[in-house]
Amino acid sequence: MSVYDTICIMAAIAVFISIINHKIGRFQTTIAITGWSIAISLILLALTSFGYISIDKENALIELIQHIKFEDFLLKGVLGFLLFAGALNIDLDHLKDQKFEITFLALAGTLFSTFFIGIVLWLIFSLIGIELNFIYCCLFGALISPTDPIAVLAIVKKLKAPQRISTQIEGESLFNDGVGLVIFVTIFEVAFGKTAPTVSGTALLFIREALGGIAFGAVLGGIFHYLIKGSSDNMMRLILTMLIPTFGYVLGEHLEVSAPLAMVVSGILIGNITRKYISEQSANQMAHLWELVDEILNAVLFLLIGFVMITFSFHSIDIIAVIIAIPLVLLSRYLSIRLSYIGFTRYRQYNPESVKILTWGGLRGGLALAMAMAIPAHIYLPSHPDVSVKEIIVLMTYAIVIFSILIQGSTITPMIMKAKAVDNKPF
Repeated sequence: MSVYDTICIMAAIAVFISIINHKIGRFQTTIAITGWSIAISLILLALTSFGYISIDKENALIELIQHIKFEDFLLKGVLGFLLFAGALNIDLDHLKDQKFEITFLALAGTLFSTFFIGIVLWLIFSLIGIELNFIYCCLFGALISPTDPIAVLAIVKKLKAPQRISTQIEGESLFNDGVGLVIFVTIFEVAFGKTAPTVSGTALLFIREALGGIAFGAVLGGIFHYLIKGSSDNMMRLILTMLIPTFGYVLGEHLEVSAPLAMVVSGILIGNITRKYISEQSANQMAHLWELVDEILNAVLFLLIGFVMITFSFHSIDIIAVIIAIPLVLLSRYLSIRLSYIGFTRYRQYNPESVKILTWGGLRGGLALAMAMAIPAHIYLPSHPDVSVKEIIVLMTYAIVIFSILIQGSTITPMIMKAKAVDNKPF
């Protein structure tokens, strides 16, 4: 079967799960899709362990999943579409109101979380005899720190959460994707690069990726703004928007700047400025098109997140690492938010539930898993020669992603309701 066939089958499965959930379920769609796919994966693994079926590398289901290389599917495929679609719906006025908070959380918060997780994980692993180098611990911190609250955003909007909370969750997650990827690439080069890293070289790499991506996104958005504004054909306008996450994303990668950040910036420009210069009908068509694209790609992505479990190899050490990683990442998230709000509250008032919601609503998703799966597979732990660095990082990442989607995503509603009870007017 070709990759195209595989994606079509995955899309069909995701749609059928969505229909069933709509009829008899109560969960947000992406949570339901992930839950169903994990349940199927666990059943298959259980049947395999009891000898009823055999799942190996030649199994049809394994081949179906492996046809789509997850990291390429996300990082070089759908990520540009998802970020652009999300950025289109960002209200620039709300973003300006929260520009300092979002910038600080996305940049300083992610950096703090990266190195806090890296240092603490390295110390704990050293104490219990797991020899995972410090640079690999920081690499894990970099890929797991960005939030990706796709599953919870629909709940936040549906329940009409206080405006500042909603804007912070949405804005931070979009910029976190780009910032986190830049930090990951920087540490990745230090860990696996062929040349010895220098402080100046590492700083220049970070600046080129981050600032270059923002600048490229502004230029890209400006060019397509005039192209869309100058077109009188509604269909041509929609086609032009499709070129941004396709041609624009590929061009950004070839220019060696952060293509994800470029998609966020260009999406905000098109969604807030360009929409003012086209008819209401065209704006509605654009919104419906990108809502559809976002729903379909998210459905396939979260289905893959659940099914990819079947392709993993497990060792006892992985379970220990997972037990350590989940509370550590939650603690890191809480500290990054709580310490940030100590400064924020000196200048303005916030809903008292903000820290709780931002902590528990900071979900991890496909981006973290894709970055983990991009790690080279040939490096092994000195203390456990049968366990690779990639294996232990991928499984820690996967457990955190699943925990955040299923547990955090499905239990955040009471927090939002409490925040509304505290302050019912737009905050």
